[in-house]
Amino acid sequence: MAEQLSATATRQGDFVFDPYSMEYALDPYPFYEWMRENAPVFHHREMDFYILSRYEDVWKAHRDAKIYSNAAGVTIERQENAGMILLGKDAPDHGWAKAMMTKVFSRERMEALDPFIRQRAVALLERAYEKHGPDGEWDMVTEFSVELPLYVISELLGIPEELRAEVHHQANKFLARGEGSTEDLQMEANVGLFGLFYGLVQERRENPKDDPVSLLIALELEDDEGVMHKLGDDEIAMRFLEMAIAGHETVAKAIPSGAMAMELFPAEKAKLGNDLSKIPQAVQEVLRFDPPSQLQGRCTTREVTLHGVTIPADKRVMLATGSATRDPRAFPNPDVFDIDRDSDSRTVFFGFGVHKCLGIHLAQREIAIAFEELFTRFPDWKVFPDRATRVAVTNVRGVAGLPIVLGKHA
Repeated sequence: MAEQLSATATRQGDFVFDPYSMEYALDPYPFYEWMRENAPVFHHREMDFYILSRYEDVWKAHRDAKIYSNAAGVTIERQENAGMILLGKDAPDHGWAKAMMTKVFSRERMEALDPFIRQRAVALLERAYEKHGPDGEWDMVTEFSVELPLYVISELLGIPEELRAEVHHQANKFLARGEGSTEDLQMEANVGLFGLFYGLVQERRENPKDDPVSLLIALELEDDEGVMHKLGDDEIAMRFLEMAIAGHETVAKAIPSGAMAMELFPAEKAKLGNDLSKIPQAVQEVLRFDPPSQLQGRCTTREVTLHGVTIPADKRVMLATGSATRDPRAFPNPDVFDIDRDSDSRTVFFGFGVHKCLGIHLAQREIAIAFEELFTRFPDWKVFPDRATRVAVTNVRGVAGLPIVLGKHA
């Protein structure tokens, strides 16, 4: 009797792929390896989307925004289709809209957050130590990696102190995965966050201050055609919602993923503990080895032929970052976590080309500072990857829970 497949699974010979399965959520890398070697342009017939799995193809697609459009959304489901989100815009609107955000959220502004990031990381670790002691287990995700970026993004966006607890609550609800989390709750949180930011924008329009909200309200930008642009209240609220979610999720997932990689490769963990100057390059390797953003959706604007496969116009194409960063054509021994690995300047784990992530530097600094303080204060820390909890989420990868023991305070 033929195997009964779910509505979200597809078969090619003996290979079965279901992007919603727990098997894929637990370990997507064998699936990617099969695709790279056997079907570098893989067609999921039942859901009618294509996956590009080789590094060179993924990198080139990121650079070619004219053929691989963002305008139809960036997930398999197209849930966030178009609307006002920055990631869902193509040229020419994307250019001036991103330039506005770059002016407000400059690298200098983000670098100035370093002392705040360190202060919050230390406070969270010390709180956990006081609560659980050197030998008590606690959850690295809910008590540290989720908390830290929420504090940081609130500081970056200039969210008033009296609103931060509510932003924290709603963002946590939106990003929650696993037991008790539902699409309805996530949508409720999404609406709640938008309403909160919209109210803040309206208040700042009446009473401007020296903060990012007021700066965006006042900002005007001329595009390449000489047309002047200003953002409306709803657009500014949406930008802040995007920043609050996107600026949080990468860090929240990368910190526990990095901790697990170090535990699985103890020689690298020891090397890092003995030389904290290697942490910035270790962060690069964490993001390569197990990137939080696994799939980036695009839609073809015209017919494309790759590796003998023709992708018609107006078809969903997923750029598999998680596969690209494990492609042996680009990275020798890709399944080995190696903090001394030479990094590739064309890295794709933050996107590439016009849609490259605005918050690259901030995310890397948050991850780096988190591990600097963890190693400095608790050099014998240990996590338990075999007891991590995961849920099936198609575009992103990370754990919903990870037990950690800090060990003695240094």
